[in-house]
Amino acid sequence: MSYSFLAVSGSLRAGSVNGEVLKALYEISHDHVTINMFDGIGALPHFDPDHEANPPESVLEWRAQLQDAKAVIICSPEYAHGVPGVLKNALDWVVGTGEFMHKPVALINASPNSQFVLPQLTETLTVMMANVQFITLSMIGKKRDELSMRLDGTVSAELREVLAKLTSVVDAQRESAQA
Repeated sequence: MSYSFLAVSGSLRAGSVNGEVLKALYEISHDHVTINMFDGIGALPHFDPDHEANPPESVLEWRAQLQDAKAVIICSPEYAHGVPGVLKNALDWVVGTGEFMHKPVALINASPNSQFVLPQLTETLTVMMANVQFITLSMIGKKRDELSMRLDGTVSAELREVLAKLTSVVDAQRESAQA
């Protein structure tokens, strides 16, 4: 069985720990799990309902990558006690189009001070009928790069658990649909 997951960082910052978590996840993924990194979040224009039916190419690409993915992994910082604007904007472009409907979504918490972003993301994704899974990494609070995360036995095991959990949810949904 082959799995294709889409990874999305809620941060545009170069070297963001959220992006590094996703890079480490990409590097440890198995042959049967493909992780595609969505790097176009900053290129999405401000959401405008007047353009929802005929969106720009960047939005069409965002939607296509979501549709192609069996699951989505979001690792996001918290900004001003909320979801960073760039991530909320990306989600706004797909609220009414169904790409998240019943799709497994792993929300990864990589910050010790985040207490508002995960509930807010959960609320938004629940409205879109996503199947939300929560993951908290033990590396919280430690500035790390992708390589050090992969070499840390605890963190790499937790990242492998993210993949195992998502593949399990995808399998369960597939079995349920076939029944």
